[in-house]
Amino acid sequence: MIYARFTLLLALQLCGGLWAAGAPATVSPTDARALPPGVALSEPIFTQAPFAQCHAPTLVETKAGLVAAWFGGTKEGNPDVGIWLSRQIDGKWTPVVEVANGAETESPRVNCLNPVLFQVPGGPLLLFYKTGKWWAYVKRSTDDGATWSKPERLYNGLYGPVKNKPVLLSDGSILSPTSAEIPGVDGRMWRVHFERSTNGGQSWQMIGPVNDGLAIDAIQPSILLHPDKRLQALGRTSQGKIFEIWSADEGRTWGPMTLTDLPNPNSGTDAVTLRDGRHLLVYNHTTQKPDGTNGPRWPLNVAVSADGKKWQAALVLEDKQGEFSYPAVIQTRDGLVHIAYTWRRQTIRHAVIDASKLVLRDIVDGRWPKP
Repeated sequence: MIYARFTLLLALQLCGGLWAAGAPATVSPTDARALPPGVALSEPIFTQAPFAQCHAPTLVETKAGLVAAWFGGTKEGNPDVGIWLSRQIDGKWTPVVEVANGAETESPRVNCLNPVLFQVPGGPLLLFYKTGKWWAYVKRSTDDGATWSKPERLYNGLYGPVKNKPVLLSDGSILSPTSAEIPGVDGRMWRVHFERSTNGGQSWQMIGPVNDGLAIDAIQPSILLHPDKRLQALGRTSQGKIFEIWSADEGRTWGPMTLTDLPNPNSGTDAVTLRDGRHLLVYNHTTQKPDGTNGPRWPLNVAVSADGKKWQAALVLEDKQGEFSYPAVIQTRDGLVHIAYTWRRQTIRHAVIDASKLVLRDIVDGRWPKP
């Protein structure tokens, strides 16, 4: 098991829980944790930052190396919350910089949230994000994230990827997984849809919604690639389990949405198809509370599947009490798997995994196997 042993240096942290609003982040780099099989590295992306809280990371590989982004500020939803970024150069993460905020597009300033990075093959690096009015924007970088264009708003009901990365399909098109949280007469409706681009992200076509938001409240999908142009999307629900939905034509049409056997506490997940054909899922293996409220966002787990249906326990990234959530996962050119996730809203943590060395065990009756 992995034990989170950061020494927190803020005097205002009395209980090891939330950070004091407005206090800049300072986390000790000391982290003596035993790494389980398959984990090559586990590190904080930053140990000092000019914001008190952070959340919802995204990861991408460019020709110059890894780039990570997240939102940070005094507290989620506050107007000072912007999009922050760090680049990995020669194995070291650069000091964090703010690359987008709500003052660029709206007055008075509003918060930003849920950045998603995507590298267009042979094209720019894209940064998608939302603002407090749930308006969607994109910025472009032609120098691997060092500098960025002015924000461009997405119109015509387009959201861009809402949490997780787009995927490149066999015909060269880009499919973006997204969703909308719609207020209704009887409460909110969470509905999944997809957005497809055939011109490198210059324009997008909306596909869906693919669920009615009544039988299953679903948001924040990830896309997995299967043989014969089949796609599978997995993601978050308010029904206590991860949803799945399948396409037989690379995302142009989708079948019925169903619930898997994997639990979900109403928190974000992410998944990736590995080059060996297997699929890797990062999620909190917990469910909602009996009263229907959100469950704990710990532990943070990794599961692996050969077919997207039967999942095996592979790894526990975090098992102490606290918030370890909203993972982002990619596989880089060297075959290693990189995961970024929220660590108690105090930093963004980065783990490197060699998937060939993971020890897999069966998940029986929905229970994560004991060590």
